[in-house]
Amino acid sequence: MHMPSEFRASRDIIVRTEKWSEALKFYGSVLGLPITHQGETIVGFETGSFCLYVEQGKGHGPVFDFLVPDMQAAKRQLVAAGCTVIEENPKIPRCYLRDPYGMMFNIEQSSDEK
Repeated sequence: MHMPSEFRASRDIIVRTEKWSEALKFYGSVLGLPITHQGETIVGFETGSFCLYVEQGKGHGPVFDFLVPDMQAAKRQLVAAGCTVIEENPKIPRCYLRDPYGMMFNIEQSSDEK
């Protein structure tokens, strides 16, 4: 099966937790990471090497982020290769998947293709 070579890792890692306010306090106060993005249910912290997004909600482990030129085509190819769609949100748009080996990742349309 041919997979597109256009998968490009972003600098983003997403952690979702139901203990959101505690997590924000930990990353902001204990680790002292500066906030780079603040939304109603997600906050981004700059670490120097990557941006850590802490999202409010039911946890599912760390999520790595990949940018693709065609999200729907990438999703079809990944599912055909054994990945499972965990969550999809067309409004953002994003798609969380788990690969056959347990890694969670998000694919999203690269900004130059949105």
